Amino acid sequence: MTINNQLFNQVSEFLSTEADMLDHREYQDWLKLWQPDGVYIVPVDVNADDYKNTLNVAYDDEHMRQLRVERLEGGEAVSTAVAMPTVRSISALRIVSASDDEVTVRCSYMLYENKEGDLRPYPAKAEFVLVPNSDSFLLKKKLVKLMRASQYLATISYIF
Repeated sequence: MTINNQLFNQVSEFLSTEADMLDHREYQDWLKLWQPDGVYIVPVDVNADDYKNTLNVAYDDEHMRQLRVERLEGGEAVSTAVAMPTVRSISALRIVSASDDEVTVRCSYMLYENKEGDLRPYPAKAEFVLVPNSDSFLLKKKLVKLMRASQYLATISYIF
């Protein structure tokens, strides 16, 4: 297998930047990383593949992403009243496919939340579909399959 190191580095930098934006609550900048038709998905059933017709923690198109950010910034919903500090970590990055039109990436994804002194880990498998844009990418799809998604999730005050 031949690895395109330049593409791997560009993808790694993009995903690291996206995680850093979320950890630092730079939500308006995060919204600019998306294609208008992009979708952010956090399914309840990690074995599902028809996300439109199954229960999800999140299934956000452009409008729903904007509303989610407004709630996070404004504290309008109970679940977003207090944004807890988070740290995200991405590892085992693998480019599954790449063309001139899009790049599909899978990785291990970990979000740690510090909630009232209790550190809570949320391990997941993530898949990103990226569309080349100038010298970077835009998100076409972000799919986060939480290992404990079917279990009760505490009040969520962040984006995975």
